[in-house]
Amino acid sequence: MSVEQIQKVIPHRKPMLLVDEVVEQTEKIIVCRKTFSSEEFFLQGHFPNFPLVPGVILCECCLQSGAILLSQFTPQDGSVVPVATRLDGVKFKKMVRPGDTVTIEVTLNDVVSSAYFMTGKVTVDGKLAARLDFACSVAAPS
Repeated sequence: MSVEQIQKVIPHRKPMLLVDEVVEQTEKIIVCRKTFSSEEFFLQGHFPNFPLVPGVILCECCLQSGAILLSQFTPQDGSVVPVATRLDGVKFKKMVRPGDTVTIEVTLNDVVSSAYFMTGKVTVDGKLAARLDFACSVAAPS
């Protein structure tokens, strides 16, 4: 799935679109990629002489990948948007720097009513950079 196809299923746009491509997808698992450039807005000042992708951005990569996965269960007419409702057990294991390409894997663990419970993992060169459990729901944008 290309950026153009991704933009058809989630509302995120540059500079906050944090998924470059969908590599693989099933009903329960999605694998995406993102390459971080030194020009990313969130790297300006984080940190001078040692740019480092903020952990919250790695979490957002998982949330957006999860939103793409959930798009198969939600209307695509603009009547709903994905909304994060919970993050649990967030762990950061490896620094992510400009030039790194991360692989984002999100697994849908459970659905209860309109709540979707997922686990996200971000890896760099096969090494775990971040892991989190999270929940999303869908809401009307107005």
